[in-house]
Amino acid sequence: MKTLVSKTILAFCFTLSLGTYKAQSNLFKIKNPYYSRTAENTLKVSNSEWKKILKPELYQVAREGATETAFTGKYNEFDEKGTYYCAVCGNALFISTSKFATTCGWPSFYQPIRKNSVKYRKDTSYHMERTEVLCGRCDSHLGHVFDDGPKPTGKRFCMNSVCLEFVPDKK
Repeated sequence: MKTLVSKTILAFCFTLSLGTYKAQSNLFKIKNPYYSRTAENTLKVSNSEWKKILKPELYQVAREGATETAFTGKYNEFDEKGTYYCAVCGNALFISTSKFATTCGWPSFYQPIRKNSVKYRKDTSYHMERTEVLCGRCDSHLGHVFDDGPKPTGKRFCMNSVCLEFVPDKK
C-alpha cells in the first residue's frame, strides 16, 4: 500500500512540476510584434528572434520545417466557413471554400487565397523531390503542394494545422 501511495504522490508531483515548467516556459514568450492580418510587407526576421516569440511547437514546424503528426492537427477534419491565416505573421493564406476532404491526415486546399499568399521552394529531403509551401510574408514552412488535388487546379496544398490560424466568417 505504501508503494502505491508513494508512486501516486510521485506521479502527482511530476505532473505538477511539468505544468509549472510549461507555464514558466510560456512566460518567456512575448507578444508577437510582427503579427498582422492586414499588413502585406515582407518580413525579414531571424530565427533567433522568432524563437523568442513563438511557442515551441509552432517554431519547430514553421521555422525548422518539421511536420506535425498526421491526423492530429486541429484543422484536419474541420469544415467551418472562414479564412485561414499564417499563425506566425497573420498573412491570409486560404479560404474555407478551397478546403477539401482528403485522407492524407492534414488539412488540404486546392488554391491559396491570392497568388502572393504563398511561395514555393524545391525540397529534396528524405530522398524525394517535393515542393515546399512557405508563407509569402514571413517565409515560414506551411507544408507541401502536390499535383493530386481536385479541380479546378488539380493541386493539393497539404498544410500543417499548427501553422494555421482560423477566423470564422461573421454571421
